[in-house]
Amino acid sequence: MLKRFLAYYKPHMNIFIPDMLAAFFVSMIGIVYPIVTREMLNDFIPNKEYELIVIFGLTLLCLYAARMFLNYYIQYQGHMMGVYMQAQMRRDLFTHLERLPYKFYDNNETGKLMSRMTNDLMDISELAHHGPENLIISTISIVTSFIYLSTINIWLTLIIFMAVPFLLVITYFLRKKMRDAFKRGRQSIAQINASLESSISGIRVTKAFTNYDKEEEKFEEGNTSFVSARRDSYKAMGQFHSGTSFITDVFNVIILIAGGLFLYAGKIELGDYTAFIVSVNMFISPVMTLINFMEQYQNGVTGFERFIEIMDEPVEADTEGAGDIGKVEGHIEIRNVTYGYDGEKDVLTDVSLDIGKGKTFALVGPSGGGKTTICHLIPHFYDIEKGEILIDGKEIHDISLDSLRRSIGIVQQDIYLFNASIKENILYGRLDATDEEVIEAAKRANIHDYIMTLENGYDTEIGERGVRLSGGQKQRLSIARVFLKNPPILILDEATSALDNTTEILIQQALDDLCKGRTTLVVAHRLSTIKNADEIAVIAGGKIVQQGTHEALLAEGGMYADLYNLQFRANTGESIEGIYKE
Repeated sequence: MLKRFLAYYKPHMNIFIPDMLAAFFVSMIGIVYPIVTREMLNDFIPNKEYELIVIFGLTLLCLYAARMFLNYYIQYQGHMMGVYMQAQMRRDLFTHLERLPYKFYDNNETGKLMSRMTNDLMDISELAHHGPENLIISTISIVTSFIYLSTINIWLTLIIFMAVPFLLVITYFLRKKMRDAFKRGRQSIAQINASLESSISGIRVTKAFTNYDKEEEKFEEGNTSFVSARRDSYKAMGQFHSGTSFITDVFNVIILIAGGLFLYAGKIELGDYTAFIVSVNMFISPVMTLINFMEQYQNGVTGFERFIEIMDEPVEADTEGAGDIGKVEGHIEIRNVTYGYDGEKDVLTDVSLDIGKGKTFALVGPSGGGKTTICHLIPHFYDIEKGEILIDGKEIHDISLDSLRRSIGIVQQDIYLFNASIKENILYGRLDATDEEVIEAAKRANIHDYIMTLENGYDTEIGERGVRLSGGQKQRLSIARVFLKNPPILILDEATSALDNTTEILIQQALDDLCKGRTTLVVAHRLSTIKNADEIAVIAGGKIVQQGTHEALLAEGGMYADLYNLQFRANTGESIEGIYKE
């Protein structure tokens, strides 16, 4: 882990090296004051060397002025180095997140990922800056103070430094406890962020159902966990600081007793004893700096551990030897595919389908039957282990992910639109498209006329998740995006199920135009939208229970015929669920 952390310093050595040199000179200047103090007490004042007192005093003032500029550089450029490292880590983390498979996001909440992207990286940035500085300044100060104090009185110095092993022992035993406590604290903050993200995203649902108390209860659960975790963190930190502070306080007692005895025995002069008392702060101060640094160290290390935890997650990768699919005709074959999410119960069991080039193939059946899973497996969003899926005779494992997904357009019921302009959302289908191509795509999706009624037209901002648009408008915008992409294979996953009849008719016209000349897989609950499909498969319980054309399935009877008759039967009290259970 240390090697990976140090690698982030490499691009910023032009800042790091001067920063460390500045820290070195700051620590060296710190030793000048006790040296001057000793000389004045032992020589200049007793001998009335007033001229030397002024010269040494002015020299000390100049050194302090130089230290002021060095401290400025450390604070400014040192912090900027931490910011640059933080930005690089955030860039690496975002790039990695973009390449993680679907299953990662099935198991990780957005709020917790945001916490790692912000809070954790901030702590790492602070450690990256202050860590080396504190270690260098403190180490140099401790070593130089030992050498200088030894020149005053070696035995008294050795007695003082005998307290160091006790300090190290306390640090060793309490550090792990504090690290574990701070890690739990980080996890609790991530839990709060996840709860906030969920509650704020669903605020309209909360208001509609007036479930404020429930959301507050869910938030308070995370908040209470945070308080508990912080209590453990600060308890461990309190034990650490109180224990180490006690050792440093013992230094003063040792100086008082041992120094007094040495002075009484005539083994040290009064001037040297006074200088020793002044100079011993050179040792106590860096020791306290290291003690105080431990909290920051634990936060930074915990943050970096959580950072590499995500960075070590395996990304989506092409199978060895996978290549570009080339020009796609659109023939899809699904052969004996069995699949279950994360090793759980199989969602699909031995499913086989053959979708001819340019054909429209529909999937119907009860929720949870496996229809959407098939839609996710064809673009290789999830990796199948049993069976195979072929596009134009090529197994999808032998096709690069980018070229496969470039050939497939997806329109879903749950539309995601970015908090950007209408134009930018349509352009997501093909980023290098011209304005004319964007407008043509909007026209074909039957949304151009509406866009032109807006004050800013295609530059209109639509808000988070397209909140300023109706359901039908969002759906047509997503269809325009796919028109612009112009893929040979199209997947429509319940693209009109959440719309009213009038809007559905308008959007169905756009979809019919979109499907022309493409291989299309349609998932639908409304059978009116797929009765003209070339072939229909009924899926229930992860298996294909019926397959054929609309007319053939009606003539055959069974689940499809029952569902069709129910949907078009007037004034019936029979439920669809009842048919699925039969």
